[in-house]
Amino acid sequence: MSSRIRIEKKTSRELSKIVVVGGGPSAMMAAIRSSQLGQSVTLLEKNPTLGKKLLLSGKGRCNLTNACSLEEFLERFSKSGPFLRDAFKIFFNQELMDFFEVRGLKLKIERQKRVFPVTDEADSILRVLKKELLENKIKIIYNTAVNDIVIKSDKFLVNSILADKVILATGGISYGFTGSTGQGMKIAKALGHRITPLRPGLVALDIKKNYSKFLEGLTLKNIRLRFTDGKKEILSDIGELLFTKTGISGPLVLSLSGKIVDWLDKKGRVYLEIDLKPALSLEKLETRLLREFKESPKKALKNTLKSLLPMRLIDVFLDIAGLLPDKKVNQVTQDERKRIAMLLKALRFEIKGSRPIKEAMVTRGGVSLKDIDPRTMQSRIIKGLYFAGEIIDIDADTGGFNLQAAFSTGYLAGQTLP
Repeated sequence: MSSRIRIEKKTSRELSKIVVVGGGPSAMMAAIRSSQLGQSVTLLEKNPTLGKKLLLSGKGRCNLTNACSLEEFLERFSKSGPFLRDAFKIFFNQELMDFFEVRGLKLKIERQKRVFPVTDEADSILRVLKKELLENKIKIIYNTAVNDIVIKSDKFLVNSILADKVILATGGISYGFTGSTGQGMKIAKALGHRITPLRPGLVALDIKKNYSKFLEGLTLKNIRLRFTDGKKEILSDIGELLFTKTGISGPLVLSLSGKIVDWLDKKGRVYLEIDLKPALSLEKLETRLLREFKESPKKALKNTLKSLLPMRLIDVFLDIAGLLPDKKVNQVTQDERKRIAMLLKALRFEIKGSRPIKEAMVTRGGVSLKDIDPRTMQSRIIKGLYFAGEIIDIDADTGGFNLQAAFSTGYLAGQTLP
């Protein structure tokens, strides 16, 4: 266990009154840490339960962090990585894993160093947090929305509660059905903070020509993606893509979607090229096609491609290639054969846009980093007001990075005494 995580006993001195607004991971961790340090904590949650969005994370399994190094971790954030360095130095992945394991929940590290509970249930994470809230005697008031915060001298009035310190951890506006409506950002803005424009992050993309009749639900594995706007390009790792009713999703798409959304916002045209055979060069594909065509000259083109493509993709592939599925391979010209090989390396779709932010996994944008002290998460504008989690203009790749940022900023916000 890491020696950097400490639990201080409550002191007998007069308690400071802390109000935490929100019921997600950052809010719960902020409340727990404040209470560990001897504060009187009240948590206000607009939902009838805590952790609604947490239960959806990692497809219900909760990918709570990633076991990679600090520098690798910071690189997975868009432009906000350096801002989180202080929070991660105080409470990082090992401290977070220790937090759950010393409380009886075993964790496991899977591919790409993603960390999950061994139960494969997000509810296991939530149960530990709720038990800790209870044991630390944190007062939780459910079904309570906060619409504004009034500053009275050096105190805060929050829904008739007078507080020495307020931690806003209300999340963004993605997955709005979980209660993330952006109200916390409206409060922050009313109190003089800048709000970086909100955009969807980790979101599915729509393609111009809709092939959903043939492709919806189809997963392509071991492929590589190339996005380009004509001037710049982004290459993905090798991984998976999922076709949806309106376009594309899956790990590779979600990871790069933030940059694609930014390109689209500039009103440029963005194209996707799918390398269906990243392990084979164009020349090797041409040689393979020629060999297979010679072996079965009377075979229909559609049937010949079964060895290279999923059945459900073949008709779409040939439509893009401008070739008839029933054409005999001995009738395919040299130019047509080269076109097939080139499409296997770069099957092209035009990106029309992204799904709306309410369908995104995370919100990009939020309270400006310029208005928050990264050493404490305290507002640079209003003393005693703190921010944690997705309300802040921080976002990262998939793989546990966003949840770690929520826990870390919550811990740091809760740790700083008023």
